[in-house]
Amino acid sequence: MAQLQEGDKAPAFSGIDQDGKKIALSDFKGRKLVLYFYPEDDTPTCTVQACNLRDNYGLLKKNGFSIVGVSPDDQKKHKKFEQKFELPFTLVADPAHAIINKYGVWGEKKLYGREYMGIHRTTFLVDEKGIIRKIFTRPKNKNHAQEIIEAWAEAGLK
Repeated sequence: MAQLQEGDKAPAFSGIDQDGKKIALSDFKGRKLVLYFYPEDDTPTCTVQACNLRDNYGLLKKNGFSIVGVSPDDQKKHKKFEQKFELPFTLVADPAHAIINKYGVWGEKKLYGREYMGIHRTTFLVDEKGIIRKIFTRPKNKNHAQEIIEAWAEAGLK
């Protein structure tokens, strides 16, 4: 699969969220979307990132953003993660990697010299027309919300 680029149309997807509700990219037509992919619920870095988005949810919402997180975890694990950290946004379960593969975020990783397959933490900012406007391949997890707002403004988008 070719790597997605800024300016590409965001690939259509659908999946089940932490509440068992079907979620699709088309649900966000006419709205800005923060679509972030992360490796696993309730792990240190993933929790830092999710809590930064939670703590700045009001600011992101005020700026017109909806937030959807995607990981290979199942619906039940997402629900526990949402409840434990009071996350106000959607988490989509993708254990079959259908969405993950469409967005090209699964691949080889290295940690302490060990190679393995996993998710490359990536965030896509999708505009109201479904176009990818910004891709963060190395999000600043502790300051991700501010990074999103600044990148959108720097791109001259409203």
